[in-house]
Amino acid sequence: MNYAPKLRTKYTEEIVPAMNEKFKYKSVMEVPRIKKVCLNQGVGEGVSDKKLVDAAVEQMTLIAGQAAVATISKKAISNFKLREDMPIGAKVTLRGDKMYEFLERFIDISLPRVRDFQGLAVKGFDGRGNYTIGVKEQIIFPEIDIDKVSRITGMDITIVTNSGNDIECLELLKLFGMPFKKK
Repeated sequence: MNYAPKLRTKYTEEIVPAMNEKFKYKSVMEVPRIKKVCLNQGVGEGVSDKKLVDAAVEQMTLIAGQAAVATISKKAISNFKLREDMPIGAKVTLRGDKMYEFLERFIDISLPRVRDFQGLAVKGFDGRGNYTIGVKEQIIFPEIDIDKVSRITGMDITIVTNSGNDIECLELLKLFGMPFKKK
């Protein structure tokens, strides 16, 4: 018996028929799906202390369940004391089963741990069917041990879909269980 994440089976059994009923696609293959989830964390103070970037990479690896890489600067900016090829953050891209597992943990466990959470803003769409969420604290993820965190930083989570517009993407994410603010 093969393992399949809960959200993947939910997509094939519930979301595809619901989206097909609402938008009247000609083929099941036209139904939008999530292609990848990108996690990105910038460490501004990483310019002066390399250990902060290493800690960010380690934390992103724990959160994603996949090895994260350090991002490096492309050009030098003297006002920020930044030189070319300096590590300044961490990033990881999730696809397939790891993507669905991360989304499940994010929706069911991490978002309810946010203080004063009223729902996700609808203004995070980019016009092409992608949604970006800004998280202010990385400690909302249960994989992070609060005692070992030296500095609380935020991160960006981008959900990339193959839908061409925001309306279909919003409906897709709602069916996945993303808690958006009520209008």
